[in-house]
Amino acid sequence: MAAVGVLALQGSFNEHIAALARLGVKGMEIRKPEQLLNVTSLIIPGGESTTMAKLAEFHNLFPALREFVQMGKPVWGTCAGLIFLANKATGQKTGGQELVGGLDCTVHRNYFGSQIQSFEAELTVPELACKEGGPETFRGVFIRAPAILEVGPGVDVLAECPVPSTNVLYSSSAVQIQEENSVPEEKVIVAIKQRNLLGTAFHPELTADTRWHSYFLKMASEAGEATSGSIVPAGGVDLSSYDGQPRIDLPIFQ
Repeated sequence: MAAVGVLALQGSFNEHIAALARLGVKGMEIRKPEQLLNVTSLIIPGGESTTMAKLAEFHNLFPALREFVQMGKPVWGTCAGLIFLANKATGQKTGGQELVGGLDCTVHRNYFGSQIQSFEAELTVPELACKEGGPETFRGVFIRAPAILEVGPGVDVLAECPVPSTNVLYSSSAVQIQEENSVPEEKVIVAIKQRNLLGTAFHPELTADTRWHSYFLKMASEAGEATSGSIVPAGGVDLSSYDGQPRIDLPIFQ
């Protein structure tokens, strides 16, 4: 049996593990390449993407992560994790950072600005509501968040976020602008899915709404990489009685 892996180099991995536990599923912290052999799906959490990339390189994780993705195993990246999974990232610091790739998209790092420009927004999520029930909106928590500028033909767009015309794209002199003539869009893509890969620019793990985690678990099952018997229950919870309907509570952040 295997747990759901959560890359635990830096960032909000504990929050993802707690969200999985609320669904009765065990999350396993992943820090070394060989640990990926013990899981059939993986979450790459939010955090500081440059720091995470340096730690992943130090632990020689990139080859194993790329192989994991290429084998068709389900992987979900949130915020910094989304940047990791993108085939191309712009707005990088000088020298850029190494990417895992796999998602046919271009992501802009820190699209919404600096830490003090973090925000929350109600996102329309028809696909999520159709699969998981609950309201047709999800409260997205955006913390120094990226955004998806463009996607390939095989990518499904799951959520978009309105962008004010006064939005500040760059707030740090350390950020190298790679698209000098870029203009803010009325809406920008913030959640996508492509085969076994899921990416969100926001942080579902920082809310009490577990529908994105449930959605990812079902993705894993549909991909044939996990079954109800191959996921380790957390705290002895009997998953056979779980009806797939998450507990919808108020967000942690109000």
